[in-house]
Amino acid sequence: MKRISLSLLFVIVAITGYSQTLQPTISAMKWGADYKLHVKLANDSAYVMDVKGLYHTGKNLFIDTTDKSTTYYPVTLDKEFIDYIKNKKIVEQGIDTIKTDSLKVSYKTLWSATHANLGGGYIHFVNCLVYSLESQQLRLTDPIFKRPVTEWRPKPMTESYKRTRKWEFYYPSNQKLAQKEYKLRLKENDLRDLQGVPTRFIELFLETSQSDYEKLISNRKFQLVAQIDLVRLLLGAKYLGEDQIRNISSRVLSAVVKYNVNTMPSVIIFDDYNAAVAMSLNSKGYQIDYIVYSDGETVSGADLAGRTSMIEGLIKNINEANERVFRKRLQIYYQKVK
Repeated sequence: MKRISLSLLFVIVAITGYSQTLQPTISAMKWGADYKLHVKLANDSAYVMDVKGLYHTGKNLFIDTTDKSTTYYPVTLDKEFIDYIKNKKIVEQGIDTIKTDSLKVSYKTLWSATHANLGGGYIHFVNCLVYSLESQQLRLTDPIFKRPVTEWRPKPMTESYKRTRKWEFYYPSNQKLAQKEYKLRLKENDLRDLQGVPTRFIELFLETSQSDYEKLISNRKFQLVAQIDLVRLLLGAKYLGEDQIRNISSRVLSAVVKYNVNTMPSVIIFDDYNAAVAMSLNSKGYQIDYIVYSDGETVSGADLAGRTSMIEGLIKNINEANERVFRKRLQIYYQKVK
């Protein structure tokens, strides 16, 4: 089936400390005549969102039901999920220090190290990794990711050495090298490290030259930079050493723990249903927090109930499809660890 084509609003969150208060729930949401979305929260704070400025879903939505791709929404993380990580998986000892139970965490692969502490499915792994990159709490230019300068060469020459000998870092750190590695892996049918990465991330990565990438950084387009960096990092995942994997896992966990639960909801416009849907990500996947219809006052209650049921079914199917990708990916990584 065709891949679902959904766009969304990603509300950038503050990272200046962890909020101990519950995320305010939506008490009212109204589609105004001015083509703006009026949102009121339970704490009496109010927001006005320009619907034209939000990203919209495409027409004739379909879900990719294969085990090869993930439907990705960079929505806010639910407080339940943050508390699960903070209270169950991590002991925080100071603002920059996090200790994990090394007896239960394998640092042989990036996925096994991060998943052991994050829990959840692959969609949580992507969301948290992208967030840590976008918030710059994970910096891929840190010295720990630099390859040592050496004149040593393996004898006989290995394929991995030939492919990575020009890499300054443990991952392809510029677009020319990264795109070359992607094309080689595609030719060899060895893109399993990118299994489940949103297609639009990969398309952005392939369409962006190194000069364009540098312009994104200078223009502080950190959301787009993070999406490209995710692809670069995963292309180098199998070349990472334990020290690099430990560093990434620690930074991602630190970023999530410091995540300040946002008071402003993430809203997606479902054009096919004339609906604005506030969503978040909990430990089981995406959840619907609130739905409001632009024509809600002119159509019957039965019609609205039918649309609500279809949207709920759509999100249910997305979560189930994402879970299939997660289980397949987990099996691959366990096979690699063995």
